[in-house]
Order: sequence, then structure tokens, then C-alpha cells
Amino acid sequence: MSAHRLAVELTSRGLRVTNPDVPGCCDESGSASDLITCRARGEDFGNAWFWTSWGEPIARADRIVDAAVVVRGYLSGSGR
Repeated sequence: MSAHRLAVELTSRGLRVTNPDVPGCCDESGSASDLITCRARGEDFGNAWFWTSWGEPIARADRIVDAAVVVRGYLSGSGR
């Protein structure tokens, strides 16, 4: 993620990903960010998936590059 100018912080609740170049609205950093979690997805036979903080699936946990592309995209500030 840092290769894409995104800051990451592992917290007890998940992975906080922040784009310091894009203004945000809802956390103390003032930058666009999201708290990514990993949990089972029932629709995929219980396989582990990455999830947004608002409960949308991002990608299967074994598809890390795909997940990074999606997160970078929606934190880019170009709209989702």
C-alpha cells in the first residue's frame, strides 16, 4: 500500500488504510481512510474475505493484490 502513497496502521479492530492526499470527513486524520477487516463470507462457503468498514466485500483474503487495487481506487478521491 505504501507504494501507492497510502498509509497503513494495524489496529486491534483491523487495518486502517489512509490516503493523506485526499481529504476525508469522518476520522481524526482529516484524510480519506477506511478500516479493513477480514472475516468469513457465507455466500462464498465461509471463505475469508476483506471487508470495508461499511460492510461491503472487497476481495477474497487470498487475493491481496485485488484487494489493494479496490481500496486504492475508492480512497483515490475520484468517486466510487
